Amino acid sequence: MNRKLPALLLISVFVVATCGLIYELIAGTLASYLLGDSVTQFSTIIGVYLFSMGIGSWISKYFEKNILSWFIQIEILVGLVGGFSATILFLVFESIASFRMVLYGFVSLTGILVGLEIPLLMRILKDRYEFKDLVSKVFTFDYIGALLASLIFPLLLIPRLGLVKTAFMFGMLNVVVALIVCLSFKKEIKASKYLQSASILSLMALLIGFVNADLITSLSERQTYSDTIIYSKSTPYQRIILTKRNRVLRLFLNGNLQFSSDDEYRYHEALIHPGLQALPFAKHVLVMGGGDGLAVREILKYPNVNAVTLVDLDKGMTSLFKSNKMLLDINKNSLLSPKVKVINADAFSWIKAQHTKFDFIVIDFPDPSNYAVGKLYTNSFYKLVKNILAPKGLMVVQSTSPYVAPKSFWTVNKTLESVGLKTIPYHNYVPSFGEWGYILATEPDNPYKKPQQYLPGLKFVSRESVNLMLFFPKDMSKVETQINKLNNQILVKYFEDEWANVL
Repeated sequence: MNRKLPALLLISVFVVATCGLIYELIAGTLASYLLGDSVTQFSTIIGVYLFSMGIGSWISKYFEKNILSWFIQIEILVGLVGGFSATILFLVFESIASFRMVLYGFVSLTGILVGLEIPLLMRILKDRYEFKDLVSKVFTFDYIGALLASLIFPLLLIPRLGLVKTAFMFGMLNVVVALIVCLSFKKEIKASKYLQSASILSLMALLIGFVNADLITSLSERQTYSDTIIYSKSTPYQRIILTKRNRVLRLFLNGNLQFSSDDEYRYHEALIHPGLQALPFAKHVLVMGGGDGLAVREILKYPNVNAVTLVDLDKGMTSLFKSNKMLLDINKNSLLSPKVKVINADAFSWIKAQHTKFDFIVIDFPDPSNYAVGKLYTNSFYKLVKNILAPKGLMVVQSTSPYVAPKSFWTVNKTLESVGLKTIPYHNYVPSFGEWGYILATEPDNPYKKPQQYLPGLKFVSRESVNLMLFFPKDMSKVETQINKLNNQILVKYFEDEWANVL
């Protein structure tokens, strides 16, 4: 056996492990973007992938001759399947009803091929190392590759390249390994010229895909969004899409509409003014979520407010709304105000270290469609918020639709009550979303006093409109629910079940 072979194939183990996990992470992230509920998507994809690797390992026993040749062919196939996976999944998402079958088909095929590679490599190397050394070396390189993939995927690949380019790049890496092995050991491999040609052609196809990745992504997103896409970017946390039709801008995060510029004022005025207007003494305001600066825009209308702290996880989001001229026109440069301090951090972690008291706290997180967001609607989180609420202060929580998702809405209300807060639920109609809900909360000994007048110049909120917001008709009346806790996250289940009927 050529002395180069063991070292080269051990490096191949490292590449196989890195590429395999990257494909798995791409599938999980893409499924989260398109289908929501990241925990379920990642859990099922990891399970299917590992099960498929087991199938591949079992099938490997049937490969008895020309094992090195088979390894090269499988490496090429892994590169092509994994490299084109993100492109095909994006393109077919809107056009076929059985998207999950295609998704799990790619995951299964990739897992089977990767599961084949490691046993074949071990059999190729078995005459070079003692069994214990062979196992330790192969699995050491395997696990190091997995660690590398898990680190660079969220920190480097998604922010810099995006899903489609990342898939093509690692597909090329698989094929390059196949080509190097084929060229290095062409005398020992049957049909070496055929495999070299197949490697080169596959590499060219993947390279063309990599070069045109932005065009492919734009094509797939044009199928999803009816309006013209004017901005798109993947951050470590989400996919940001900004669309425009005539003068109307719409912001989508992971495919979910966050606001439409023609009616967002109804949402944000209702979120801020019923609470803040009742606090003429308020000086220090905290906003969690709301990285678009639209809630901050409404807060800055109050001259008595001299400091606003905005905590939003995604720097890509706040940077966009600090720099894009069209968006600055909408939020009135709110995030550039000297009164505003922007902190990019996880709200749960950030709030644990806080001792400052805030007169008014705005909780404007996305809907609790997954467990990562659902933790920010738990009694544990609300206890932390209560600790930094000033004695006569108010907090307000956006709480999804009491019409479409009554259990979800009233779960938020009950969870706030469970930590000793008095709640004042209300709702209003936003054309882009339908009937939407909010909950004011305060200490029991600090009764909420409805404002009798509001700031001049508001488009929607008035004493009369707030009176209507506070009234709940029978079809949105209170229902019995459980408290949302970290160890049950019942709110996420309620939300999934209720919105599944309309989405």
